[in-house]
Amino acid sequence: MKLNDFSDARVLMTGGAGFIGSALVWALNRRGCERIIVCDRLGTDEKWRNLVPLRFADYVEADDLLPRLQNGALGKFNLVLHLGACSSTTERDAGFLVRNNYEFTRDLAAWSLANRTRFVYASSAATYGDGAAGMEDNDAKLGTLRPLNMYGYSKHLFDLHAKRAGFLNRIVGLKYFNVFGPNEDHKGDMRSVVHKSFGQVRETGVIRLFKSHRPDYRDGEQKRDFLYVKDAVTMTLHLAATEKAGGLFNIGSGEARTWLDLARAVFVALKREPKIEFIGMPEGIRDKYQYFTEANLSRLRAAGYAAPVIPLEDAVSDYVGNYLVPDRRLDPATP
Repeated sequence: MKLNDFSDARVLMTGGAGFIGSALVWALNRRGCERIIVCDRLGTDEKWRNLVPLRFADYVEADDLLPRLQNGALGKFNLVLHLGACSSTTERDAGFLVRNNYEFTRDLAAWSLANRTRFVYASSAATYGDGAAGMEDNDAKLGTLRPLNMYGYSKHLFDLHAKRAGFLNRIVGLKYFNVFGPNEDHKGDMRSVVHKSFGQVRETGVIRLFKSHRPDYRDGEQKRDFLYVKDAVTMTLHLAATEKAGGLFNIGSGEARTWLDLARAVFVALKREPKIEFIGMPEGIRDKYQYFTEANLSRLRAAGYAAPVIPLEDAVSDYVGNYLVPDRRLDPATP
């Protein structure tokens, strides 16, 4: 079947209780899709709360997913959205990351291809490393990329595997940049700076940013490509529904902005005067820190995605005013 508006689609959503995963379930619900099997590892954090407003057919723990798929217990799907992964850039257990992020993705992709199911998975902009080899979503350049942390490498491993095995153009890999927005509060240190800054302003009136440890960047002027999660899910579902789209795609705003821009937007959203302090960057991450990221969106645009990106200031205003202040989650029943 053609996915089109997704209303009749049967979807497997891994990482469905997580940040971007739950936002995708929310977006599917708003398109009339409820035939969704959500898979995740709920563990002991609070991400289960993201699921409460959402509509889906069933829930499966991650360790049970592949056996149940392989014995036919879960039936067929039109689409697999694979967002499940450990996304911590400071995780030190390389073996765990290989099993969880690479091997699980490899096996789920193999099942999807064997069952003629559209497979869309999360790669990461962390695969680009320091950006020395560029940030173009061109699979011809995969071999030149040098991720700076094991998380990025675990994602890169599958990108390389799919290319070597010859099926990368039959699936869609999404290189998400700095995504922020509702449903991320369970992520601890991996929360966006918007979420962390909101808490800092409420508690102390001050936002603390890392100092720069490179002479070519002044404090606070390190740049990232920040993307609101509402744009991220719209881009993701566009590529999922575009049957001719295949390979790797950058998912970002296409514009690098400074951490100072982001912090000032938080103060504006809270109607507070900016007060910013700079703190030393922990030594353990200094040599793994990305000072500049910016998504080249030419492949996404060539795949027919024409919608404008929500400006950073408007996105921060919506997030802070409509979600953080009232402590709301994404809910398909409300605007």
